[in-house]
Amino acid sequence: MTHTWKIAIDLFSTGDVRSDGHMTTAHAVLRTSAGTRLEGYGRARRNPEDPEVPEIGEELAAARALRDLADRLLRATSDDLSAMEHERIRLAR
Repeated sequence: MTHTWKIAIDLFSTGDVRSDGHMTTAHAVLRTSAGTRLEGYGRARRNPEDPEVPEIGEELAAARALRDLADRLLRATSDDLSAMEHERIRLAR
């Protein structure tokens, strides 16, 4: 049996790339084959003294969104196990 889970990551850039306000935000959405939906968020800000390489900010924001999504998935799993076992279950990161 095979189950396919899909993750979509949307990236948003705001601010002026030449100023201190340039920010990249990532929104990751996991959809499981059973219909569960979880979301994760991440941000990256370019230091104004660094060269302008948008891909680096996108990579960092996406990585942070995926890390947040993974943490939320672990919490959901802990909650599901806790409900089955009738005691608090905490999974290690």
